[in-house]
Amino acid sequence: MFAPCKQVHPVSCSSKSLHPARASLCPLHTVLSCFRRLPAIRHGDGKAVDGSYMPTVDGRWVEYDFTDLVYERDTPYQNVCIYSSGQYGGCLVLDGDMNLAESDLPYTLAIIGDGLESYKNKRVLILGGGDGGILNQLMKREPAYVEMVEIDQAVIDGAVKHLRGICGSAMDKLEGPNYKVRVEDCIPAMKEHIANGTQFDFVINDLTAIPISTSPHGSFWDFMREILDLSFQVLKPDGVYYTQGNSACAQPALAMYESELMKLTHRVDFVTSKVCVPSYNELWVFYEIWRKDHEEARAANRLKPLSR
Repeated sequence: MFAPCKQVHPVSCSSKSLHPARASLCPLHTVLSCFRRLPAIRHGDGKAVDGSYMPTVDGRWVEYDFTDLVYERDTPYQNVCIYSSGQYGGCLVLDGDMNLAESDLPYTLAIIGDGLESYKNKRVLILGGGDGGILNQLMKREPAYVEMVEIDQAVIDGAVKHLRGICGSAMDKLEGPNYKVRVEDCIPAMKEHIANGTQFDFVINDLTAIPISTSPHGSFWDFMREILDLSFQVLKPDGVYYTQGNSACAQPALAMYESELMKLTHRVDFVTSKVCVPSYNELWVFYEIWRKDHEEARAANRLKPLSR
């Protein structure tokens, strides 16, 4: 995780902690045995790039090997940064949090249920996904139609220029024969689909992670509940909802989310998967959710048997 350090830092110890045979050796050996290499904090040393340190969900600080800040925009929605990294390639950072890096194909494959679904001739609605990774992967799978609704044009613009390892050429044009990128709020877009009777085989929610809080209350939880409710209205009865959860260590938040799933208008069932996302430096949880009254159709459409 950390680069090798050329400096050594003393760690206090006593010769009493040494094996008797070693304690009898010369003082130099005792001194050297009490030293270990620790990573140097580089912030402000003229080499580190501002923003190189970010916390993980479980409270660890991670130093990223950013070499340059290649893109930054302040929008009405968020601060958008893209950094260059030797390990991870281009890194999209939103409001100071690692969002996705060019190294993070496992994230994108997990959130589309790669290997579990056939998207051929299917209709898919992507919520968010401005980095273009989901759209890029879906367009390789011969869908009937994919609609992506991303609120922030700055994310799309930055990805097209600096995150080609994620989006490829998928967003070079915002509309094609079987896809469309809408730059707007996804809630009115879904309400429009509901009013028109438009339905999808899959909804893939890439908007935000499950909030970390002591109770499922507040604006973030209200937003998440509204997205869930609208998503199941635009889904076909045998459709599937995919979304990210949060870190595997955020068990209380994940449990609260699963409790909220049981309160939806439509009774649902779900399974989870865990994937190591390289730039996150931790395991991330993903959800696959479907209507319980169409369990047989879900099992039949899935490429692999459901396992609990």
